Amino acid sequence: MKIGIVLGTRPEIIKMSPIIDEIKKNGSEFIIIHTGQHYDIEMSKQFFIDLKLPLPDYNIGIGSNTAINQISIIISELEKILINESIDVVLVQGDTNAVLAGALAANKLKIPVGHVEAGLRSFDKNMPEEINRLMADNCSSLYFVPTPETGINLQNEGVNHDAIYVTGNTIVDACNRNLNIALETSSVKDEIVFNEYILLTCHRAENVDDEERLSNIVTSLINLPYNIVFPIHPHTKKSLENLNLYEKLADCEHIQITRPQGYLDFLCLLSNSSLVLTDSGGVQEEAITLNIPCITLRYNTERPETILAGGNILVGTESNAIIENIKNILDNEDIYSKMSNAVNPYGDGTSAEKIYTILENQYNSDNLKITRADRIMDFEGYYLEEINENISVEEYENMHYDCIIEQVFSKGNPEYIENNLNLNNKTIIIKKFKDKS
Repeated sequence: MKIGIVLGTRPEIIKMSPIIDEIKKNGSEFIIIHTGQHYDIEMSKQFFIDLKLPLPDYNIGIGSNTAINQISIIISELEKILINESIDVVLVQGDTNAVLAGALAANKLKIPVGHVEAGLRSFDKNMPEEINRLMADNCSSLYFVPTPETGINLQNEGVNHDAIYVTGNTIVDACNRNLNIALETSSVKDEIVFNEYILLTCHRAENVDDEERLSNIVTSLINLPYNIVFPIHPHTKKSLENLNLYEKLADCEHIQITRPQGYLDFLCLLSNSSLVLTDSGGVQEEAITLNIPCITLRYNTERPETILAGGNILVGTESNAIIENIKNILDNEDIYSKMSNAVNPYGDGTSAEKIYTILENQYNSDNLKITRADRIMDFEGYYLEEINENISVEEYENMHYDCIIEQVFSKGNPEYIENNLNLNNKTIIIKKFKDKS
């Protein structure tokens, strides 16, 4: 089995690092294709070295181009690489332009795509990442979802349940793996002037390019009675300066603005913080993994399981809401304890092992192929059926070979479909075909 791993940004490298470890451990052949979406080749090379990963076999080096140019260049270059390397399966992770381009290129070449962290949805199509997720999932053959809830998202979109695998999120594996490296190598704690602090990240365009939202966030920061460490993104700094807000923050004794932090330094800062205030999706995952209460400066999130678990609160960008929620957590020992001890919905740190095992089993079973149809199947329609007998999903589909169970509802609530799920007293939606071969 030869695996092609397409990476574009640091979060992708981080979350794929444990999978790369697992592939190496099992002796499978693989190549790493780095698109270089956010930074130059030398910077990305050092990042691989810092994380003790093999260097990429290919670096497309697209840089900070427009989204359309990035995607078109990656697809064009990947076509040559994937054909030349005779790849059996392509792995992509997340929701970047590299993910979309990698999934499209592989799909057009009839190479199966495994999407790591599939099924996430914010249900906000104004977000470029949401479109990338939707299109990448439509090009995929194997869906490695972090939670049953994300699996249900795919079932609602018509993805066959046999292709969906709940593996947890490799962010847990990555935090366990990389925090040890960070604590060994990082000296960033020596630069922080506070013993206790809130860690702040703010970089999303929906916040930093919106004058009202950014002003509200700044107002809340200035009026908080807690120490704050703010590794500032260059674009965020520019927006603050354009609105004459940067100096207001810089003049606050309780706010320490630092340079942008590398991943290992940031992980070290996060693990030592009292609370994190963020608009990042990845930080929401890392926070609950490291038992750090999280407040999210957004109006929606594709990580709702962190909220359901009790480790994250979605507050938007209104100043009063931000201040009140932070005070409510930090001034209330019981609430703080519940948030910092929230059960991690992303698994136990064995996601990479599960993903590799699935890939290996699919390959050994000769299922890692996109083949032509050999039966004439006319789509008949969708049907709703009440089940009043003890029968599993697998048993039902074996008895009704022309039907695929699309959705299962128990007392009106959707359920994640597994082959051994008992359908008794449940409502199912089936997709039915006429076999004309």
